[in-house]
Amino acid sequence: MGIQNWSEDIILVDLPAEPEMGDELKTVIEIVRDRGDCDVVVDFSSVDIVTSSSLSKMLKLRKLLGDCGHRLALCSVAPATKGIFTVTGLDGIFEVADDKFVALASLQMVG
Repeated sequence: MGIQNWSEDIILVDLPAEPEMGDELKTVIEIVRDRGDCDVVVDFSSVDIVTSSSLSKMLKLRKLLGDCGHRLALCSVAPATKGIFTVTGLDGIFEVADDKFVALASLQMVG
């Protein structure tokens, strides 16, 4: 778990499970707001389920990134969480990759 600079312009977040997830997302939002020049990959490997509060923070992060021309990619999302995205209509909003290496590659290729 943790937040790390994967490259000069990509932040990689190993998201913890709830209830710490919300705090971690809040920290990522603050980092992006301060930097303003990066893409973000959020690894859901340790996450089983997502609360509405954390969904709200992810939407806020996505908007913040999108407003400055950057992207948010999610990876290693559990089937239950994918189900939540589908039921809420967020499956078309979030970019989801199988694992962090695919997510990182997609951000680097499109730039």
